[in-house]
Formats: sequence, structure tokens, C-alpha cells
Amino acid sequence: MDPIEAIHPAKDTTLALLLEAQRRGYSPYYVRPGSMWAAGGAAWARVQPLQVRDSESDWFSLGEIETVALENFDVILMRKDPPFDQEYVYLTYLLELAESAGARVVNRPRALRDYNEKASILKFPDLTPPTLIACDIESFREFHRLEEHIVIKPLDGMGGRGVFVLGPGDTNLSSVVEMLTENGIRHAMAQRYLPAIRQGDKRVLVVAGKAVPYMLARLPATGESRGNLAAGGRGEPRPLGKAEKRIAETVGPHLAAAGLDFVGLDIIGESLTEINVTSPTCVRELDRAYGLNIAGDLFKAIESRNPENTSE
Repeated sequence: MDPIEAIHPAKDTTLALLLEAQRRGYSPYYVRPGSMWAAGGAAWARVQPLQVRDSESDWFSLGEIETVALENFDVILMRKDPPFDQEYVYLTYLLELAESAGARVVNRPRALRDYNEKASILKFPDLTPPTLIACDIESFREFHRLEEHIVIKPLDGMGGRGVFVLGPGDTNLSSVVEMLTENGIRHAMAQRYLPAIRQGDKRVLVVAGKAVPYMLARLPATGESRGNLAAGGRGEPRPLGKAEKRIAETVGPHLAAAGLDFVGLDIIGESLTEINVTSPTCVRELDRAYGLNIAGDLFKAIESRNPENTSE
């Protein structure tokens, strides 16, 4: 995971997973991505024994650093935030070594590579708004001409960073595209702007292919077009509606078959806009609102496939 000292414990999903692991009798260890390497055909890491507490001021303690082959762990939770850059891809290669030696990696390393959080929606065109992935300015100009009101964003970001909304005839199009594509050498995404964003960018969590029956609608702050909590959005827990159930029931089996045990779908109106596979959030908000234990559901799914590792 990213630095544990920098999280916001009251709403951090990784902490929720760690608390549940500890409650179930697992012995958690903490590892930063830069502390992993491969040698002798195995993946290794410098890890630290970790104890966690449900506190907003004193939520963790770390033990002495140990060097361990990753294959020795029963379960490895990959919870590094984007950007999904080349360094992230290298990490999936290391985790794949551990997986091939018997460790359970959640989510599967190959699936993390195959399901880019933005581009993977292309697998489900009937569920998505009109979408373009390109790096040349002419493609974006034509898409803007056809759709008039669009959203443009990078393929490897998170939390609303680098997201632009452009209206009809917006003269900033060229500058935005030049910046996001680095003058035509990197691909970016454009989508039709969905006015339903004012009713929330809805996060639906999918555990082992099945949707949690409640979602967090992230409402944009005044003067904002992004609902991301990191961009100042406000979270409003709600039961799933028909559209969210339909999308989750369609996408869920594909995710489970790919080895994606824990996923966050982003839905605006009745359209799927992103499939978050790296470090989905909103567990703590939904747990508090509805008395759930989403982390417990995830561990039950993990243990059902690895009964020898079941701790309860």
C-alpha cells in the first residue's frame, strides 16, 4: 500500500481490510511498493509486522523490518493507488511470481494489467456513454463536434485529477488535449458529458462478482463538475437502483472470472464510466451507514477459494 501514515483512517478502505484481517486471526505485514524485488526466480520484499487500530489518531504500529519471499504469504492485498504507470506494471510482474508460487493476490496481477480503470469499460459498450480513446487532436476535435459537451481525462489517474469538462465551442480543447496527451504521444479518454452527475457519481462495490446492495453517491461540491471525494465531493449512501443492479449483474461475472475480487464501478445516471480495480474505496462510509462488513465479505470470498487458509 501507499504510506500508511498518510491515510485518513475514518474513511480509508485499506485500513478497513487490515482491521478485518486482524480480527479474523491473520498476521498482517506492511510493504511499500519500492521494497519489492525479484531474484533467483522468486519475488521478495522488505516487510514489517503491522498492528492496526480503529482510531483517528493512533491507527498503526510497525515492527522490525524482515526480508521475506512473497510466496510465503497466504494472501497479498495489492492496494497501491494509481497512477497506473510502468512502475505499477513492474509490480504486477513481481506479484505474478508470488502468485505462481502459491500466494493468493487480490486483485490478480494479470487482471490489474488487463482492466485499465478507464479503458476496460470498452468491453461493455452497451453500458457506457459515447467514449473516445485517442492521442491525436483531430480525433478529439471530431468527438467534441459530435457530442458538444464532453469530459476529457487521463487513462492513469484517480481522484478526479486531470479531469476537464468542455462545453460547446470551448476554445480550450486544443490546450487540454495537448497537455493530457503530451502533444500527441499519450492516449487520453473523452466521454459524453452526463448531466446526471449533479445527482451523483455513484460508486458501486462488487465483491467476488456480486454487488454490495448499497452505493455511495458522490455529489459535486458547489461550482465543481467532479463528484470525487478527493475533489471535494460529498458522499451520500443510497440503496442500489435498477440501473446500478443491471450494470453490476452484467459486469460482475466478467470481473470475477478475470480474478478481480474487489472492484468499484463508477456509474453516472444509467451509464458505466469507470471500473476501479487498483484500490477501490467507500467501504467505511457504507459500513457505517448500513451496518455492513464489506471487508468481511471479501475475506469470506478469499477463504472460500483457499479453505486451508481459513482462520475462523
